[in-house]
Amino acid sequence: MNVCRFLTLAVLLIHAALLHAEPPTKPSHWSFQPVRRPAQPAVKNAAWVRNPIDRFILAELEKKGIAPSPEADPVTLIRRLSLDLTGLPPTIAEVDLFLRDLSAKPQAADERLVDRLLASPHYGEMQARHWLDLARYADSNGFNIDSPRQIWKYRDWVIDALNKDLPFDRFTIEQLAGDLLPSASLENKIATGFHRNTLINQEGGIDLEQFRVESIVDRVNTTGTVWLGLTIGCAECHNHKYDPISQREYYQLFAFFNNCEEPNLELLSSEEQKIRDEVRAKLARVEKHLHQLDPTSIGNIEKWELSITDATRPKVPKEVQAVFQVAPAGRNAKQKKTLEDGYRLADQTRHPIGALMSPFAAVAHVELLKTRFELVKEQAALKQREPKAITTMVLRELKSPRMTTIHLGGDFLRKGAPVTAGTPAVLPALPAKPQAAGRLDLARWLVSAENPLTTRVTMNRFWLQLFGIGIVETENDFGTQGTPPSHPELLDWLASEFVRQKWSMKAMQKMIVMSATYRQSSKARPELAIADPRNRLLARQARMRVPAETVRDVCLAASGLLTSKVGGPGVFPTQPDGVYRFTQIDKGWKPSIGPDRYRRGMYTYFWRSAPHPALIVFDAPDSTNSCTRRSRSNTPLQALVLLNDTGFYEYATGLANRILKEGPSDDPGRLSFAFRLCMAREPSDRELRRLQAFLASQKADHSAASDMEAPELAAWITTARVLLNLDELITRE
Repeated sequence: MNVCRFLTLAVLLIHAALLHAEPPTKPSHWSFQPVRRPAQPAVKNAAWVRNPIDRFILAELEKKGIAPSPEADPVTLIRRLSLDLTGLPPTIAEVDLFLRDLSAKPQAADERLVDRLLASPHYGEMQARHWLDLARYADSNGFNIDSPRQIWKYRDWVIDALNKDLPFDRFTIEQLAGDLLPSASLENKIATGFHRNTLINQEGGIDLEQFRVESIVDRVNTTGTVWLGLTIGCAECHNHKYDPISQREYYQLFAFFNNCEEPNLELLSSEEQKIRDEVRAKLARVEKHLHQLDPTSIGNIEKWELSITDATRPKVPKEVQAVFQVAPAGRNAKQKKTLEDGYRLADQTRHPIGALMSPFAAVAHVELLKTRFELVKEQAALKQREPKAITTMVLRELKSPRMTTIHLGGDFLRKGAPVTAGTPAVLPALPAKPQAAGRLDLARWLVSAENPLTTRVTMNRFWLQLFGIGIVETENDFGTQGTPPSHPELLDWLASEFVRQKWSMKAMQKMIVMSATYRQSSKARPELAIADPRNRLLARQARMRVPAETVRDVCLAASGLLTSKVGGPGVFPTQPDGVYRFTQIDKGWKPSIGPDRYRRGMYTYFWRSAPHPALIVFDAPDSTNSCTRRSRSNTPLQALVLLNDTGFYEYATGLANRILKEGPSDDPGRLSFAFRLCMAREPSDRELRRLQAFLASQKADHSAASDMEAPELAAWITTARVLLNLDELITRE
C-alpha cells in the first residue's frame, strides 16, 4: 500500500468515526438552557413596585444598598413615552390632557396615555424603524451601480403588522415563509420581502452564482442574528471557534434558503388587471406587426450599444442609458425590452426596401415609414393606457430543489459533502417529518416553545430600545463570547411572559413602560458614579439622543410642517448639493414638493451608496448588514447640520411662522409657546430671560438692516433656530 492510499484510507476512517461518534454533551452555557419561569423575588420596599419587573430590579438594588431614583416629572414622562413608542414628541394639547387626567385619576391616567400611544398609527412607524434596521431595509441594490429597487410595500407591511399587534410568532413565520403558508395571501407573500433586502450586484463581469450564494449567506447570518442572537456567520468557513456550531450545521441552515427564487410580485386590483390584459393583447398585435416591418437581432442591438460614444450618449433616452449601466448578464426582461425599443427608435428609418433607389421603391418606403409611424404612435398610446403595477420583491420556493453542499473554506466553487436542511444540535431538534424540512419548518422552529433563544433575544431587544442597553449588553451575541445578563432571572421571566401573553409585542412593551423602573428620573446621581457607573443596575433611567430619523421628526413636529400620512413610497426631502459627486451614477435627487417634502424621516429614500447626509451624521446604519444596535456619537457635524442644513433652516422658518400665527401676541407668551412646542415643558425663568434678550437683540439687528423686508419674522427665525439646536430637543430624558 503506497503512502497516498494509506493517507486517503486514514482520512476516510477518521471521517467515518466522527460520523458515528456519540454526540457531545450539550454545553452548559446559560443561553442554550431551556427558559424556566422564575419566582418573583421578595423585596423590602414593596410600595415602589408597580409590576413584577420592578421586583427583579429592586431585589438587585437592595442587595447593593442602592435606592431607585424618584419618578420623572409628568411632562418628562409623557415626552419619554411619546418618543419611545411613536417617535414623535407630544403636542401641547396632549401634555395638557395628560396633566388634567393625572389630577383627576393618577393611576388611570398613566394607563390611558400608554394605551393611546400604542393605538396610534405612528406606533407602527417607530417600531418598524427598529425592525427595518434588523431587516437591512433600503431602496436601492447596493454596490457601485446601486440601482433603485421597489420594496416599500414590505416596509408598509411591517408598519401595518406592528400596528395590528400581529403576534411575534406569526410576524416571524410570515416574513420567513409566508409564501409557503396554506392558501398564502398577497400580504403573506409581501412579508417575505424580509430576506429580499439583500444587496444585488449588477457590475459588469460578475459571476451571478457567486452573488446568489452571497445573498443566501446573508440570509443565514441575518436569521441567526435576528432570532437566535448568535454569530452564526462565523461557521461559514470552518467550525465556530467559540460556540457549538459546526460548519456542517451552517450549511444545513443554508439549505433552507438555497431552494428560493427571487421574483418581483406585481400588485394590481382586479379592475386594473382586466384593463392590463386587454391592453397587452392589443399591444402584442401591434408589436408583432412592427417586428415584421422592422426585424432586428440581439447582435444588431449589441453592435449599436458598442457604437455609442460619450458624444452620442446624451442623445439616447435616459431609461436606455440606465440599462447600459447594468452588465448584460444581469439585465432582466424589462431592461432588455427597453434596450430593444431604444435601438428601434434610433434605427427607425431602416427597412428592407430602404436600400432600393427606384422611384417606386421610394414611394413604398415612404408608405412603410408612415405605417410604422402609426404603429409606434398606437404602441405609445397603449403603453400609456396600461396600468402601472406597484411591484415588491419577494421569495418563492423552487419547484425542483437545489442540492446543497458544504463550501470548503467558504468558497462556493469548492464543493464538499452534500447536506440537507437542519438546525444546530445544541438547540432543540426540528420535529420529525417524512419529507425534507423547508423554510416554514425553520420559521416554526424559531418560535417554538422549546427554542430557548428567540424569546430571550427579542425581549432583550425591547429592553435595549427602552433603556439604551440590553439586559444582555451584547444583544447580537448570546454565545459564549457575549456578556452574561445583568438580570438573568428577569430576562427569563420576560421571555416566559412573552409566550404567556401569546407573543403580543404591545402587551410586553406596555408592561415595561408601566413599570416603576422605566418611570424613574434619568438625572445623574453622584453616588452611582462609583457604585454603578454604567447604570447596569438601573437605579435611574437612561438619557439618550433620539434616532437619526427622529431628529428630523421632532423638528418637523415643532414647526407644524409634519405630514402625518403613514406608508407609501420613499420621498426626497432637501439635501445638500454634491452628494452624488463621488458615486458611479448621479442619482439626480429632486426634492419632493408639497406634503411629501415633510414626511417622517423613515420614508426618506435610502440609497445605499449615498444615504441622506443628515441620516448618516446622526448614526443611521448603512443597511448593508443587519443592525441590532445603533451607535450614538456626538460630533460637531451634528451641530452644523441642525444649524445650517437647508432642510433644518426650512423647519426653523416654519416654526417661526407658527409662533407668530398660533402663539400669543406678546413676546414672553410667544417664547413660552415656542419652548413648549419644542421641549413640551415650560421654560424656566432664567431660560425665558435669556431667550427674551436674544430675541430683542435680533429684532434690533434686523431692523437696522436696510435690505430686510420682514425684520420681525427674521428675528423669530433666528430664535427658532436656537430652539431647534438645543440638546434637549433631540434628547429623550
